[in-house]
Amino acid sequence: MHTVAVLALDQVIPFDLSAPIDTFGWARLPDGREAYRVRVCSVREVVSAGLFTLRAPYGLEALAEADTIILPGVEEPPDPLPPGVAEALRAAAANGTRIASVCVGAFLFAATGLLDGLRATTHWFAAPDLAARYPKVTVDPNVLYVDNGQFLTSAGAAAAMDMCLHMVRKDYGSAVAAHTARMSVMPLEREGGQAQFIVQDPPRVPAPAGATLEPLLRWLEEHCDRDLTLDEIAARAGMSTRTLNRRFREQTGTTPLQWLHRARVRRAQHLLETTAYSVERIATQAGFGSPTAFRDRFRRVVGTSPQGYRRAFRTHQT
Repeated sequence: MHTVAVLALDQVIPFDLSAPIDTFGWARLPDGREAYRVRVCSVREVVSAGLFTLRAPYGLEALAEADTIILPGVEEPPDPLPPGVAEALRAAAANGTRIASVCVGAFLFAATGLLDGLRATTHWFAAPDLAARYPKVTVDPNVLYVDNGQFLTSAGAAAAMDMCLHMVRKDYGSAVAAHTARMSVMPLEREGGQAQFIVQDPPRVPAPAGATLEPLLRWLEEHCDRDLTLDEIAARAGMSTRTLNRRFREQTGTTPLQWLHRARVRRAQHLLETTAYSVERIATQAGFGSPTAFRDRFRRVVGTSPQGYRRAFRTHQT
């Protein structure tokens, strides 16, 4: 079983701590077994979490036994880190352990030096401070999370769940990740490169009831095999194409057709992982106009060919 160690330092932010615990805790393998063993560890047994305290069952030695380490944010990132923390994290990294930070946990991560020369993110509000304090880190405030392979960083609050679902998908495939997303009541479609939701002036008129795109997104997911046009999607939503594009940009960070392309890729990933269908059949069932268009789009989004993705998934499963 994959072991996740969540490091709770003093003044840990409760949501940063609970989001990965809950997300990994919901993950189940196809046979119903838990996919992850989650351990909360700390420098000392009792940890302050703002309005309450918590008792961490494990010490820093748990980091050496983990496959993944999560670094939640703290109210005031300590400088330097508490004794033994940086050393334990660097030792784990040298052994190939995956390490990920949540929100301002990126400050803890950067303090180890492990992010030097890498791209990283944090909450947009804290990004200038992170860049100033750690100039060797390339800070990108405009994304939900950054995956450097072994090291990952996420933006504020809910973006931690996006990052965790991304890791579940890498570990166990899209079917397990989709089930985890449903159990967490989270969408699976948000990608790491999607823009953070920057605070803006409130609209003068509140959005009317039913203004959310959620029903339309579900409909698109269910009908992504159809050759849908922007006009057809707008008609389904009962709005003009201009309004549809604006609503999509506000609520998903992308356009309707870009979202539809990614929904088709997600369906293709699921079929590649769970069936022996040919690439031609999957291209049709996922709504691509031709196998060539399917291969091109899949490679642009996923970074590999459909057959390469299928081989990697089946190798992982065995």
